[in-house]
Amino acid sequence: MRSIWNGAISFGLVSIPIKLVNATESRSVSFRQIHQADGGRIRYRKVCELDGEEVSQAEIGKAYEESDGTMIPITDEDLAALPLPTAKTIEIVAFVPAGEIDPLQMDAAYYLSASGVPAAKPYTLLREALKRSDKVAVAKYALRGRERLGMLRVVDDVIAMHGLLWPDEIRAPEGVAPETPVSVRDAELDLADALMATLGEVDINTLHDDYREAVEQMIATKAEGGAAVAPPEPEAEGGGQVIDLMAALESSVRAAKEARGEGGDAEVTELAGRKASSRTPKETGARKSTAKTAAKKTAAPARKSTSKTAKTAEKGTAAKKTTAKSTAKSTAKKSTAKTTAKKATAKKATPRKRSA
Repeated sequence: MRSIWNGAISFGLVSIPIKLVNATESRSVSFRQIHQADGGRIRYRKVCELDGEEVSQAEIGKAYEESDGTMIPITDEDLAALPLPTAKTIEIVAFVPAGEIDPLQMDAAYYLSASGVPAAKPYTLLREALKRSDKVAVAKYALRGRERLGMLRVVDDVIAMHGLLWPDEIRAPEGVAPETPVSVRDAELDLADALMATLGEVDINTLHDDYREAVEQMIATKAEGGAAVAPPEPEAEGGGQVIDLMAALESSVRAAKEARGEGGDAEVTELAGRKASSRTPKETGARKSTAKTAAKKTAAPARKSTSKTAKTAEKGTAAKKTTAKSTAKSTAKKSTAKTTAKKATAKKATPRKRSA
């Protein structure tokens, strides 16, 4: 990789010759401006406002514009004469925990490469010291005509430097937060936590720019004489409807579970304290219909069973009545028979009178 700056790291009294190399690159697709009528390329020309003539890069200098429009010329010699100790040095000023660096300050990233064999030993010393301390180095350096702030940390076996914005370059977030007071319920926070847990973690190396790939594919198709990509169908407008936050969170949890292959019938446990009115009408109706159907199915066998029991009871009662009648008849017959026998015995026992 080509170096963009040569200098040294000042680590106390230790000086480490290094080269600065860009750690990032832009992969975005760039376009040219053309004249739509004939396809000719549009170019910007640098023209002097006073005489209207086009000027070359060699004829262009720097100037500071006052509030009244007055231009104060500034030459490279003027800038070189300024006392800038970090002109060719990355001066480490402190070592701090990485958590103390505000991510809003992060800017461009660079790799620091040891310049030459003598620089290998002090370079390795600084790298291992950063590893063991679990801290980052805050440094000042000069690049492209201005002094900058940087943060040095270890990436694999290389010292990397992130350019940092100066603290006064970070704007205060005034007027950005919602002005209307909003209260968030515990149930909503619980669902948000569930969604975060379901989404889980991701390997950042697997993410890629889908839009750039689509643009490159479209360019390749048109270069081969193919037709342009058909525009997507416009989505139906929501009509300014109020979003049910709880329903949206529940749907998001289900969709995340399905995407992770945890099954399409994943259910979200209803949290305590949630009102039944938050359910959708369709869902409520379906549950009521299911409950009624189940009740009917349960009630039908019960009625049949009751009817059968009643019939059995009636048969039992009839049987009892028949048995009682038979018993009564049998008893009556036995009683009549006994009475008849007694009368017959009495007749035999009475002596017959003889005539004189």
